[in-house]
Amino acid sequence: MSDDIVLFDYWRSSASYRVRIALASLGLAYARQSVDLLAGAQRSEEHRARNPQGLVPALLIDGHMLTQSLAIIEYLTETRPEARFLPANPLERQRVRTLSYAIAMEIHAVCNTGVIGHVLDITGGGDEVRSAWMKKFIGEGLAAVDVLLDDPATGTFCHGDTPTMADFCLVPQVYNAERWGVDISSLNNVRRIAEICNALPAFKAAHPDAVKRL
Repeated sequence: MSDDIVLFDYWRSSASYRVRIALASLGLAYARQSVDLLAGAQRSEEHRARNPQGLVPALLIDGHMLTQSLAIIEYLTETRPEARFLPANPLERQRVRTLSYAIAMEIHAVCNTGVIGHVLDITGGGDEVRSAWMKKFIGEGLAAVDVLLDDPATGTFCHGDTPTMADFCLVPQVYNAERWGVDISSLNNVRRIAEICNALPAFKAAHPDAVKRL
């Protein structure tokens, strides 16, 4: 296995943000190469050789190029004994995946740059359409997550008292909510957990503002 770890990401990408949190939580040193989504670098031949989907992140680790943020986080869980990103108990593991998927598949998937770009193309809309789209899907999605978190299994974090993959998904989505002016003031579970996470060193190191100029 190679010790070299390279993350191909974009500073504001939610999926990349998740993986950065996971890597920082494990204390894994890595080189970072930016793939400028606004410039369309994700569609370049060079990047498609890493990820045929033309998406970020892509992670070179253990001599392999991995894609899809949740699959990467699960790989880290399975290959690094110190990782506790998914519970050992099957039912608890299912709950963490439910929370993670509710964000990564139901909110993020319809709000990524490719989808919203196509929406603007076919509607002829501009910034107002973009903002309304983001507010609707992020707002409704996080409201549902807040209800899911109203559960005895929720502890200090989304599940229990240790950050899991669900927290790695939640924090970037709250960042997006704040970026787009989504009102989440009534989402007490979401706001409480995000605030606790954002005070931790691994989450601070992975924050877009921390990596923006790297």
